[in-house]
Amino acid sequence: MDKVDVVVIGAGAAGMMCAIEAGKRGRTVLVVDHAHVAGEKIRISGGGRCNFTNTRTAPEAFLSKNPRFAISALRRYRPQDFIALMGRHNIAWHEKTLGQLFCDDSARQIIDMLLNEMRRAGVTLRLGVKAEAIEKTADGFTLSVGGAPVACASLVIATGGKSIPKMGATGFGYDIATRFGLKVVETRPALVPLTFEIGLLERLSAVTGVAVDVRVSAENRARFEEAMLFTHRGLSGPAVLQISSYWREGQAITVDMAPGLDFFDVLRRHRTETARLPLQGVLAQYLPRRLAQHIADTEGAAGNVADAGDKLLRRIADAVNRWTVKPVGSEGYRTAEVTLGGVDTDDLDQRTLMAKAAPGLHFIGEVVDVTGWLGGYNFQWAWASGWCAGQAV
Repeated sequence: MDKVDVVVIGAGAAGMMCAIEAGKRGRTVLVVDHAHVAGEKIRISGGGRCNFTNTRTAPEAFLSKNPRFAISALRRYRPQDFIALMGRHNIAWHEKTLGQLFCDDSARQIIDMLLNEMRRAGVTLRLGVKAEAIEKTADGFTLSVGGAPVACASLVIATGGKSIPKMGATGFGYDIATRFGLKVVETRPALVPLTFEIGLLERLSAVTGVAVDVRVSAENRARFEEAMLFTHRGLSGPAVLQISSYWREGQAITVDMAPGLDFFDVLRRHRTETARLPLQGVLAQYLPRRLAQHIADTEGAAGNVADAGDKLLRRIADAVNRWTVKPVGSEGYRTAEVTLGGVDTDDLDQRTLMAKAAPGLHFIGEVVDVTGWLGGYNFQWAWASGWCAGQAV
């Protein structure tokens, strides 16, 4: 039977970071993954350029049953630490908006960096093999890796969540947690487009493909101000992906398509200053043309702004500032960027990510009930949780 100090199951962001840190401490580390390549989620992220962290990382940007759980890890390994690692590998990066950092070139640079760091740390990587038959022993754990028995003192579960199953995502980590007596907070797709019923889709067909900057809010008062996209299934875009983590079935969302403007006042001003302008023309000064036409048609705004009474102007303003709509669902794990919920943080030590009921067993990254906002936050949690576990295994 092969014996190592640490086995990490999952060759993604968190798993590779943990392996690097454990290897640097002189531990013998084996990383295994059923996928045939490492870091596939890294490769596809950020349009292929990897939104690898966010400079605005703070605990309030994460959802969890225990919102304070992530504080320790996020304070111990910060965005600046990962940026410094990239600097040592001469990887150029840039900031887009809202603290989001991307590679100038390719996400592949991040993967190569992590693989190189693992090699330097003496980590063994085995891809295309399954980890099975995991058992607790007096000295740690035994498991089967590709049919061969392996013993280890520490076992790290870094298998991610259920999002993007076509890339091999499964509920493996949750099954392991349950088997060893840990609770699992109910999981659901997060950072995912929302869908509408067929009748509403037909009424919105004229604006499919239209993007607009909005402020979107959910019934629990969560609010995000970014772009929104009308799709043939419903709504997408950064603002909608963000609110999807807070939205629940049966709830409505409210969309302000002119953030910062009281559109009723805007319309009344135009009624005085540009009286002969068609209402659709007024709307088109503030909204994409097709969206302006759709609102005008829906609200029966066919004439000039001079001919419109306050009642009509109020209806139009509400359609712009307070469009309230009830999605029927989401596009599910198929397109979800992350999984909400996961291994209950009550059952984990916040500094080491070790299971309280199973010494030597650690859970890191997306498999844990810590889910970040869109924009690099989930990668920062992966780096931070992996780093912390790597100091302990």
